[in-house]
Amino acid sequence: MLPEFGYFALICSFMTALVLLLIPFLPQRLGWVSATPLLCVWLFLSALAAITILAYCFVQDDFSVLYVASHSNTELPLLFKIAATWGGHEGSMLFWLVTLSLWTMLFALFNRSSDRLFTARVVAVLALIYTALCLYTLILSDPFERLFPAPFQGRDLNPMLQDIALVFHPPLLYLGYVGFALNFALSIVTLLCKTDQQTFAAYSRSWALLSWGWLTCGILLGAWWAYYELGWGGWWFWDPVENASLMPWLLGLGLIHSLIGTQRHGLYPYWSLLLSLLAFSASLLGTFIVRSGVITSVHAFSIDPSRGYALLAMFFLFSGMGLAIFALKAKISEVRSATGWFSQPTALLLLNILTAIAAFSVLLGTFYPLLFSTFGFGSISVGAPYFNTIFTPLVLCCLLMMLLWLNGRARHWQRYLLNMLPALVCTYLVIDWNIRLDPLKGWQGLAFTFVLLGFWLLFSLLHSAWLTYRQQRLKTALPMLFGHAGLGLVVIAAMMSGYYASDLGVKLAAGEQAQLHGYQFDFKGNEYRLASNYTTDTAHLNVTHNGTQFALYPEKRFYDIRNSMMSEVAIQNGVFGDLYVVLGDKSAQQRYSFGFHYKPLIQWLWLGGLLMALGAFLSIMLPKWRAL
Repeated sequence: MLPEFGYFALICSFMTALVLLLIPFLPQRLGWVSATPLLCVWLFLSALAAITILAYCFVQDDFSVLYVASHSNTELPLLFKIAATWGGHEGSMLFWLVTLSLWTMLFALFNRSSDRLFTARVVAVLALIYTALCLYTLILSDPFERLFPAPFQGRDLNPMLQDIALVFHPPLLYLGYVGFALNFALSIVTLLCKTDQQTFAAYSRSWALLSWGWLTCGILLGAWWAYYELGWGGWWFWDPVENASLMPWLLGLGLIHSLIGTQRHGLYPYWSLLLSLLAFSASLLGTFIVRSGVITSVHAFSIDPSRGYALLAMFFLFSGMGLAIFALKAKISEVRSATGWFSQPTALLLLNILTAIAAFSVLLGTFYPLLFSTFGFGSISVGAPYFNTIFTPLVLCCLLMMLLWLNGRARHWQRYLLNMLPALVCTYLVIDWNIRLDPLKGWQGLAFTFVLLGFWLLFSLLHSAWLTYRQQRLKTALPMLFGHAGLGLVVIAAMMSGYYASDLGVKLAAGEQAQLHGYQFDFKGNEYRLASNYTTDTAHLNVTHNGTQFALYPEKRFYDIRNSMMSEVAIQNGVFGDLYVVLGDKSAQQRYSFGFHYKPLIQWLWLGGLLMALGAFLSIMLPKWRAL
């Protein structure tokens, strides 16, 4: 009976969303507008009850539920049973609903003392989205569908998803994806009700920062998972599902900067409105990519075409509705323009343009192969060369724009020189050090340029931090400093790990050695052992470097139920680089294949991503702290 209660809770949330959808159209004298926050709480609690029941079915190994039988078994560790709740298509859609109800409740509660009718209208738009997705879940993606007779054993969760990063990666992505629905709803109500644009920006900015911050954390965690789980040593390979999260991230980046111009200067209100619509549309498109099966990916959830058509229909419905309202209601001719090449408004406008171009380029590269084959032109692959070619000038423009804004406001060449000289020294030292350890690597002009610009940005930000500290404005500038410093670190790490990584593939028997980048690897042998739901073959490597020794244990894991093999890499993390070892197959001569990699400054990438997310969160929290 418990799964039926879960389905009933889902129906209750659907009916609550219908009521919230109708409230703005009811006479205000009936008092329904005042009940909006309470109903939003009930919406969240009913959705939460549904997913809690589903999680309990996983914990109890209730294989009479088809979704549980398809993604779990009795040997699966408890943590991964809970994570399996959102590890498949049906559960991920239910989690989407829970997240949307959470954002709806938070908005209603935080704005309950503001304009109640405005709040009810925004909630109604969110309820419309919730209703459509909930109907889709109830009809086409029921997570509580029964299976009779119930099997004695379930299948298993995909071994690639049995990882601590994948426990938190999807929830963080959903918080970001779904959070942009709030900005979508705010822009729809602003356009229909002719709300003041600066009021719209004041409402939207904190929510956009919160959504973008969580999405940044989700993408960062996904990149970290790809780095150590997929066994190839990279952190981003332009997979369609990675692109699905990158598009709303780019549009969200433009949105939060555009909202600054709207709120502070009254500029670009229609950029803010349009980017709000597009960011959520990109989130819906990402949902379609991941769950339709039209594009093959290690991250994809579903291969059912009927589900894909329904998601595509919802994407066109909400995107078309938003863009049509924008076209009919927005009065672009009233927009004021910015003046001054080195002014903040001009920099914000240029960033809007660059992020829009970047997002469209990702969209084109992701769907062009699909459209090419759909129209019978054959098959074509669009990979890293296309995206790298597009993004190189875009990122270059962004870095130069930030440097001009940070240094050019003073209009003095001394400031450029003061910040560039230490950047030039750091760039030379970092690259020369890697070339000395791996003579096969040479000086790369593109890598040198971007690493130099990254360090230049960092030193320019340090200079700005010192100036704002002297002016007693450091707290106000901290979000900007953290966010842009994070970008500088990401650029440096991406270039160094991409151009100056060292790789070695060898076959070793026990007692043999190999060397890479100043490290000596002694293969001591291997050991077989039985874990909770897999068998592992673990290699023992002693590593010597500059007189210090440590051990690494790369693995090959065999999952019996799925009859699949997975590699688990061994990583020695370091401030200046990671040592990365992959265990391959064993030959008939009892020799193992090993992949040895050295990834310079890769840890700076994770730190940079965290700083960007921290900058977004600080932008929300610091004004609240100053008000206390």
